[in-house]
Amino acid sequence: MEPILERSDTALDLSVILPVYRNAFTLREIHERIAGVCLPKGVRYEILYVNDACPEGSGSVLSELERGYPEIRVVSLAQNGGQQRAILAGLKQCRGNRAVVMDADLQDPPEAIPALLNHLGDGVSAVFAGRQGRYESPARLMTSRVFKTLLHLLCGAPKDAGAFVLMDRRMIDRVLAMDASSPFLVAMIACSGLPVRSIPVGRAERPDGQSAYVGGMRLQVALSALWWVLRWRTGFVRTEPDHLS
Repeated sequence: MEPILERSDTALDLSVILPVYRNAFTLREIHERIAGVCLPKGVRYEILYVNDACPEGSGSVLSELERGYPEIRVVSLAQNGGQQRAILAGLKQCRGNRAVVMDADLQDPPEAIPALLNHLGDGVSAVFAGRQGRYESPARLMTSRVFKTLLHLLCGAPKDAGAFVLMDRRMIDRVLAMDASSPFLVAMIACSGLPVRSIPVGRAERPDGQSAYVGGMRLQVALSALWWVLRWRTGFVRTEPDHLS
């Protein structure tokens, strides 16, 4: 059966949130592909690009897109805070009944959004696009698998979960009410206490440039995420919303 996006007549049905850092060459294409998914179904949607104080001309491209398309909003952060904080900033600003978070580098296919929506509901508050394929080097895939296995054992996050995820409003509010001193979206969703699921989605190789997460930065992010989960499980942190500018 063909995936269906249902239209809401009372509010925005969907917010698409994309943290942006060094993505100047992919921003126009990702917008066209998101519009190609939403417009034919008559969906009321918005696209929130979160400019994480990024260099290399991304800001000028975002300004051009925002002027040209009414569905686009740009949230600009004064200082670079990393992908996870950029995601939370977007979630705080989104107006949709549902929100999908995805990368802006074309590795996450917008064409998978209808399938994610088809699996949301019936008690399920978040649907992960389970990462499939050889989208990174073997070494990066192996270390990522180790990290995700540990995360699964600690908090029950799906082993294939990444930052491409659809959430309902209940999940959005639950995540925003959590401690965000060292945020990691996958762990926060898994620790929310709300039902989640994962469906397989092929992930593309990076078409341009390289990931901002290299070497020691990947290790730092992983250790920070695991530390957050341990603090949550022990009751050291609970619900203290972080006010992002």
